[in-house]
Amino acid sequence: MAEKEEKGEDGLVAEIEKKITEAFEVFDRESNKTVDVREIGCIVRSLGCFPNEAEVQELIEKMEVEEPGGFVHLEKFLPVVTKVLLDRRFRPIPEDVILHAFEALDENKRGYITKEDLVKYLTEEGEPFNQEEMEDMLAIALDPETDTLLYRDYRKKLVVDETKTFPYNV
Repeated sequence: MAEKEEKGEDGLVAEIEKKITEAFEVFDRESNKTVDVREIGCIVRSLGCFPNEAEVQELIEKMEVEEPGGFVHLEKFLPVVTKVLLDRRFRPIPEDVILHAFEALDENKRGYITKEDLVKYLTEEGEPFNQEEMEDMLAIALDPETDTLLYRDYRKKLVVDETKTFPYNV
């Protein structure tokens, strides 16, 4: 019985490693089993994990990148990210938590956040957005007629279906 379970786990690891390798290869522009270190966050997020920038840096440190701003080899990337998926780390934030966060920012309980307040929160609090991230966010999030973030509607765009993101029974 234990041998059967072990084979099942090996199969799961092989399936996860295949998925990770496929995601890695999308960013391997030279087809030489390396990616630019700046792509690591994108690759990990494409796998359904949502680390913040500090957590991405921690992952990069575990991958033993030889030089800052250099490249990451698949052989260093694969074991680190396999463990992330097996441990089910960096899971998406549940919808009720997202709603509660928006409600906390909406001090007057109006059901929306103004563009000015949104820009202030996203550039001055937590991990600040850069200009490009801010423009992308505003283009998607703001209601074009009112120039406000109607967060009850917007939160649905932020929710991730965990059955698709974490299909593995680990």
